[in-house]
Amino acid sequence: MAEFEPAMEQITADTLVVGGGVAGMTTAIETAEVGKDVILIDKMPTIGGRVAASYQYFPKLCPPTCGIEINLRRIRINPHIRVLTLTEVEKASGTPGHYEVQLKISPRYVNDKCTACGECATVCEIERDNDFNYGLDKTKAIYLPHLMAYPARYVVDPKYAGDERMKKCVEACQYGAIELDMKPRVITAKVKAIVWATGWKPYDARKIENLGFGQYPNVITNVIMERLASQNGPTKGKIIRPSDGKEVTKVGFVQCAGSRDENHLPYCSAICCLASMKQATYVRTQYPEADIYVFYIDIRSPGRMEDFYVKVQEDRKIHFHRGKVAKITENPENKNVILEAENTLTGEITRTEVELAVLATGMVPNNVDSPPPLETELDANGFIVPDTNRGVIGTGVAVRPFDVANSIQDATGAALRAINIGARR
Repeated sequence: MAEFEPAMEQITADTLVVGGGVAGMTTAIETAEVGKDVILIDKMPTIGGRVAASYQYFPKLCPPTCGIEINLRRIRINPHIRVLTLTEVEKASGTPGHYEVQLKISPRYVNDKCTACGECATVCEIERDNDFNYGLDKTKAIYLPHLMAYPARYVVDPKYAGDERMKKCVEACQYGAIELDMKPRVITAKVKAIVWATGWKPYDARKIENLGFGQYPNVITNVIMERLASQNGPTKGKIIRPSDGKEVTKVGFVQCAGSRDENHLPYCSAICCLASMKQATYVRTQYPEADIYVFYIDIRSPGRMEDFYVKVQEDRKIHFHRGKVAKITENPENKNVILEAENTLTGEITRTEVELAVLATGMVPNNVDSPPPLETELDANGFIVPDTNRGVIGTGVAVRPFDVANSIQDATGAALRAINIGARR
């Protein structure tokens, strides 16, 4: 495989894939495995995307160490894939078959001599919020993003690259891998096709003021729950209350938190119902006597996932309440939270006190903050409009909300479209 940071100022390939999550990785692999050269870039220090931060994903309910690791192995051994992390598209020009793209590579402050031994982090005096764990714990200012990070190389938080205390890290590295004077670079990529696979971010639950996220410590989001359940998460896989670290016996799942709401996200993200039911099984596995309360408008479990829904319904400790939670408040005596909702089947107004509430927030395409170039058409919600023959090729959640399996399927199609563009030009 080619080096991570190219020495030259211009590189060429058949396809540029922007975004290194499951959709981007799949597009790059499927394209490269037919002998086409691919540049795979991601603005983060590692590829893997949101899936790498999950505990389990459908349909097999396996951990990311299963699926992501297989993809990483296929990337490592393929000479047609060049991976550039900490890299973003500055601008692009041209037409299908003849694109010129300026790529900005931000400094990592750690070169390819790094062996990931960790001696630098051991002596580092500076701590930062761990964004991989949504700020639930800390890392040092020089850190390995996570256990599956690729490249398996430490990175320095740019806020601290100029801090005098970082010199201890330089001195501790016997390989000379830390370069605190690294500068950003801009290189040009000439490619035949561009695939935009920049993925998504969770909707900011702080904007849903009536549900108490950010106000009450025992109100968390679905993505935080994935990290709590993960063995490499902030609690080593133990699902506990953030306020006091206690085990849980009553948990509420709040569906459509900000979704299908003209004041927040007007659309359904399609996967939240299944994700909450999956997370309910996390709790039930750890705490066999725990009671789970799922508040929903309607349950969406398309295709073969209906079997999973039926299985969850059969669990006598998982209770489904048809009705959207209108308000969450806190019991000041014990820090429990109270979910207020109308049961739309009975008309009853309910108040359910639980020890932990999990908000099923929707998926927001990263196109909203970083739109694709070349006059690519976006719909009103920021998703790429497919099949317009304008702009870049979109795939994964850049196009619509998808689960992992459907993202992989969609990305395979995007790879074929990119290959066809190259073949015609």
